[in-house]
Parts: sequence; C-alpha cells; structure tokens
Amino acid sequence: MNDSPISGHARLHAVVTGRVQGVSFRYFVSEQAGAFGLLGWVRNRHDGSVEVTAEGPRPRLEGLLAALWQGPPSARVDQRSTARRSPTPDAPAPRPPSSADSYSTPGP
Repeated sequence: MNDSPISGHARLHAVVTGRVQGVSFRYFVSEQAGAFGLLGWVRNRHDGSVEVTAEGPRPRLEGLLAALWQGPPSARVDQRSTARRSPTPDAPAPRPPSSADSYSTPGP
C-alpha cells in the first residue's frame, strides 16, 4: 500500500463478490471502518458486488481488508479485488458517489 509522505495515509479501493448484498455487508463495512478509524464509502454495485473505498493509516487498512474477507455472518465472500493508492493530496477523505453510504470517524 502506498503511504503519502505528507499525510501518512494510504487509500484502498476494494470490490467484494459473493453473497454480499442483502446481508448487511455495507453496514458491516461501515462499522468495521469506523472501528479502525478510517474514512470512506461503501456501495452496492449493479453486478451484485460491493465496492469499498477507505483511507487511513496502512495498518488500519490492512485490518479492514482482513474483515472484508470475513464479512458478517450471513455473507459469503468469494473474491476480493483490491487496489492501493496514495490519497489525493487536496482531498484527504474520499468522496462517495451519490449511491454510496459514507462513513467517517469522530474527531480526536
């Protein structure tokens, strides 16, 4: 994962396939990301997958990745594709598409 030398953050983009819609997967991701102190968004895609973008410290993003493999009890994760990017310097928090559920953590 690439860390930004300015902010110390990295950005993760993931697409998760399997039985991940209609099983509270987006809620699960939002809860996990909040617990890890990450910013980002999650949304259902038309192909039945779930798309996640998160930003924060690398170890916390790795924790979210591990959680994405597991999912909530009623989900079945078949595949997870990921891309790691440096965060946008002028916009530290990823902006969600209009169809996404955004999540953020409270301030310090």
